[in-house]
Amino acid sequence: MKNLFAGIIASKTRIKLLIRFFFNPETKSYLRELAKEFNISTNSVREELNQLTKTKLLKSEKNGRQVYYSADSSHPLFPELKSMVSKVMGIDQVIDGIVNRLGDIEEAYLIDNYAEGKDTGIIDLLLVGDVDQYHLNDLSRKTERYIKRKIRSLVLSKDEYKDLLPELRKRHRVLIWEAKVR
Repeated sequence: MKNLFAGIIASKTRIKLLIRFFFNPETKSYLRELAKEFNISTNSVREELNQLTKTKLLKSEKNGRQVYYSADSSHPLFPELKSMVSKVMGIDQVIDGIVNRLGDIEEAYLIDNYAEGKDTGIIDLLLVGDVDQYHLNDLSRKTERYIKRKIRSLVLSKDEYKDLLPELRKRHRVLIWEAKVR
């Protein structure tokens, strides 16, 4: 699926930056952190950050000696880029393939690396509600083959979720689906 971006964007570093910032727009990162994470030189990252900032896809803010970058949600292309990144990461397939078919789910979250915009190949999914574990495992396996990523699921009741919420707030977490109010 990453070939979607690779066919449009020649720079692998730019693709990584777009995924990092547009998957979870709340993410803020600085140059050295990104260079270390991507295992590439700071000059390569700086060049791409400057280009994305020039086009106003990213915004920057100085905090002490660090310059933090984040997606500019006011950019006219923001919704489309966010949608494209979700497709590249396979999240749309997780929602369609798993969450929408499980029945009594109240909320679904991505947690940890994917919630931070890091494509590690393992999607950590937190489901709140009543789920048939066998059906979940079956749907997860089928979806994994399609998106070529591993899915780890944690299923909690609403009460268990409320009890764990203080701990979950310390981790990266993105709401990807919630039940419509009946």
